[in-house]
Amino acid sequence: MNAKDDEVIKAVEEMKQTGVKMLRDEEWREKNSLMLRDGKVYILQDEKLRVEVIWLHYNIPIRGHRR
Repeated sequence: MNAKDDEVIKAVEEMKQTGVKMLRDEEWREKNSLMLRDGKVYILQDEKLRVEVIWLHYNIPIRGHRR
């Protein structure tokens, strides 16, 4: 993990403790079980996880790509 991951972990913990769905003037927001930072899905600095998310997003049937 790196400093960015530590920041998101702290934000999630703070949100759980306070029972809110957004923090810091909407910088952090929980929506549909995803953590968003400035409106974008935050993915931990895990190379395998990031590749899988990109692959799943790219490999949708409407685009005609298949594994």
